[in-house]
Amino acid sequence: MGFTIGGIRDIRSGTRRRGRTSECTTVAEFTGLWGWDVVPGARAAAGNCSCGEAGCASPGAHPLGFAPEVPAGATLGEASRAWSLTPGAAVLLPVGRCFDIIDVAEPAGRTALIRMERMGLPLGPVSATPDGRAQFFVAPGAARELPELLYRMGWDDADLDLHGMGPGEHITAPPSNHAGLGPARWLRPPSLETASPPQARLLLGTLAYICHRHLPA
Repeated sequence: MGFTIGGIRDIRSGTRRRGRTSECTTVAEFTGLWGWDVVPGARAAAGNCSCGEAGCASPGAHPLGFAPEVPAGATLGEASRAWSLTPGAAVLLPVGRCFDIIDVAEPAGRTALIRMERMGLPLGPVSATPDGRAQFFVAPGAARELPELLYRMGWDDADLDLHGMGPGEHITAPPSNHAGLGPARWLRPPSLETASPPQARLLLGTLAYICHRHLPA
């Protein structure tokens, strides 16, 4: 890493004192502290996407094709130089490298998160989107294994609002704006304890059960 954990904390304290969080600092925290690649993403306003493509299928919710990734391990200086090429871009995290995602409705996700914390289950970060989804970070490979895991647990025939996200997909990292709807946010932020996301099988039973209970009558 190009800077220390203490250095990141000092930077974050300084940004709080200035009343705002620098996008470059956020990017550098993801790359330098958590070891995630970061991708500059499009933003949306009034239904129009900053990518400039007429009729964009995912306005404000996709990578900018012309912008290079900021690789894991990038220092604050390297992140700042890279992000200066796309000022104002949304911060996206590529799925399928350091983590996969289990995506559920936010009300079910909040209930499941409380239950899993009480049970002492290992947990990774959990983010929430402004359109009402909760995204649980789990170990890579979960999206590919999800159908088999649900089958083994007896949930394969259930009508669950539960989906896996894997390689080739991206999530909007808090606090970036997602699809012009508002900022993504953390329900459980990344920390030293959540640096390595858990295997999906450890959480899936609880998530499936809660999702089943939250289905509309």
